[in-house]
Amino acid sequence: MKPRKIKDNIYWMGFVDWDSRLFDSLIPLPDGTSYNAYLIEGSEKTVLLDAVEEELFYELEGQLENVAKLDYVVALHAEQDHSGCIPQILARYPEAKLITSPKAKGILIDLLQISEESFITVKDGETLSLGDKTLEFIHTPWVHWPETMVAYLKEDKMLFSCDFFGSHIATSDLFVVDEGRVYEAAKRYYAEIMMPFRNVIKKNLEKVAAYDIDLIAPGHGQIYPRPSFIIDAHKDWIDGSLKNKVVIPYVSMHHSTKKMVDFLVAALLEKGVNVEQFNLVVTDIGKLAIALVDAGTIVVGTPTVLAGPHPSAVYAAFLANALRPKTKFLSIIGSYGWGGKTVETLAGLIPNLKVEVLDPVLVKGSPKAADFKALENLAETIAKKHKEQGFA
Repeated sequence: MKPRKIKDNIYWMGFVDWDSRLFDSLIPLPDGTSYNAYLIEGSEKTVLLDAVEEELFYELEGQLENVAKLDYVVALHAEQDHSGCIPQILARYPEAKLITSPKAKGILIDLLQISEESFITVKDGETLSLGDKTLEFIHTPWVHWPETMVAYLKEDKMLFSCDFFGSHIATSDLFVVDEGRVYEAAKRYYAEIMMPFRNVIKKNLEKVAAYDIDLIAPGHGQIYPRPSFIIDAHKDWIDGSLKNKVVIPYVSMHHSTKKMVDFLVAALLEKGVNVEQFNLVVTDIGKLAIALVDAGTIVVGTPTVLAGPHPSAVYAAFLANALRPKTKFLSIIGSYGWGGKTVETLAGLIPNLKVEVLDPVLVKGSPKAADFKALENLAETIAKKHKEQGFA
């Protein structure tokens, strides 16, 4: 793909990956992704903001074919999906300097073995003149690594945000045209990698709010011609109210736990509580992450395996603990044959969750009348707690 003009002397470069379905050997990519780099040609200096994975350099190299001189490469974020081919770029343009935050310098040396002499580090708020264009560097730590920053192009009112405001979508559209589709992809992206750092990201949102922004150009996904759309979405995900919603990740081996889940879902719906249930054997884990962003309650459903919870339920609990959603309440339901420590094991996996644990419902064998009554009581408790919290 050839470079694509965004504005006069500003170009998109990079790689649109239509085929990949897994990112970092961890994150599902149902819609593929893109790796975005941006070329800015000033009247005196030329700069490339970010790069692509090392194995994708062939595409970026072709896009740089007519760029005779590159003065600077900017690494807004050290992770290899944005920095992997920087050594090849510096080899192609030996006079170019690599601009990073001070923390990124050490990380890039460790990851890519770049010579220390190649670096220029910039302070928060420091500017770089390209002649008729000026870049300002804004440190935005923990979006989603400690060294991250964004760059603001003053004359064109563009924010180059790298992972901030990103989304995993492969598309031929350079700019966002379907905000509904992008909203879900961006929420998934936020849930999977940003949510654990939301308190710091809130401060970074406040920093960028001070700038007059016409376009946001992220490191993954499309360019935002209406910045308020994605900024307001992040504000809501970080600070918005939780919903009157229960998320139920579950797994069932011999139907007992499934019967309990089905009964609890019906009981919650009758009491006006919305539910999203996820069979962990087949679910897209990214969908589960999205649901966790604003869920009032989590209920984990699991059978007992070798005296403890099913491994898939362990993974769900580990994921929730790692992502640290705002959820207020949590419970556990499930079944066992003769005994075990399912509740104790799962409770020990969620130290990061600031939740009230509601009485679990564990059943020996298949659920009976008294067990269904206990599930009815759990549904009643959840509905009452949500009403007291004002969840809508």
